[in-house]
Amino acid sequence: MFNRAMGMFSSDIGIDLGTANTLVYARDRGIVIREPSVVAVQAGTNRVLAVGDEAKRMLGRTPGNIVAIRPLKSGVIADFEVTEAMLRYFIQKVHSRKRMVRPRVVIAVPSGITEVEKRAVKDSAMHAGARDVFLIEEPMAAAIGVGLPVQEPAGNMIVDIGGGTTEVAVISLAGIVYSRSVRVGGDEMDEAIIQHIKREYNLLIGERTAEEIKITMGSALATGDESTMEVKGRDLVAGLPRTLTISSEEVRQALQDPVNAIVEAVRITLERCLPELSADLVDRGMVLAGGGALLRGLDVLISEKTGLPVHIADDPLSAVAEGTGIVLHEINFLRKMAGPNT
Repeated sequence: MFNRAMGMFSSDIGIDLGTANTLVYARDRGIVIREPSVVAVQAGTNRVLAVGDEAKRMLGRTPGNIVAIRPLKSGVIADFEVTEAMLRYFIQKVHSRKRMVRPRVVIAVPSGITEVEKRAVKDSAMHAGARDVFLIEEPMAAAIGVGLPVQEPAGNMIVDIGGGTTEVAVISLAGIVYSRSVRVGGDEMDEAIIQHIKREYNLLIGERTAEEIKITMGSALATGDESTMEVKGRDLVAGLPRTLTISSEEVRQALQDPVNAIVEAVRITLERCLPELSADLVDRGMVLAGGGALLRGLDVLISEKTGLPVHIADDPLSAVAEGTGIVLHEINFLRKMAGPNT
């Protein structure tokens, strides 16, 4: 009764709880929060000092008494208490810092996570102040968010490339016919760039620098627009700061392994697809969503490897969050897809 009363004063929300970024959709308001999934805490305690954008600015720059944590790894919770604190911060921020609110919450999760990991997500949200928690698989949320006709008796294919995971799914009649989740995404690409520069130049760079290189120069195929970029880091031999210049070709070479893993996941999904659905995909092709969809030339490479049309979502970064927002209005569809935490 108390939860129901508090729910009258709260707005239902959908959360894309991503490894790299968290997006929050408030019912009837659209996406209201888009911040990094980073929390700064006091070392030795769980006292939260900063969340989101403010905490990300601290990554790699904190003194000994402050630790900047990314509480999700490969799409699942790695630090339960810090994730709970992060969710509480976002829920209260949506409701203008009001503490006595109990919203209904829809959370998108990777399709490959275990029941134990699902329970961890639900428990975190409930402890953070949710009244009811529904889970929806990320590829389904992304497909709904980009406008695919998921309830039709026809094949729809979505490739959601996030920070920690890549979700590939074939959807028909409001259900996932086949899905494949691989723990390769934007983070893996950043790590590949870090290791390449470390191996080739004995220069150590940070995560933020690697992400900047990926966004500025990263590509899956030669685009004809080759460029160079200055990179700053610490020389592993001399131990001193150093600057070097790298090219687009080098970055493309560094990204080869994670890109190939994504293409392979798409290929395997197509191999396991039912013949009738495969026939639908010849005309419909597939849609790329998630931050990784913005990697230059990735759509062209996947199209070359599969022979299918490949489309990039209009707003790939928001696709999953938009999908959670749409299903907020369809409570029966929600119960069918996930079922509440009771």
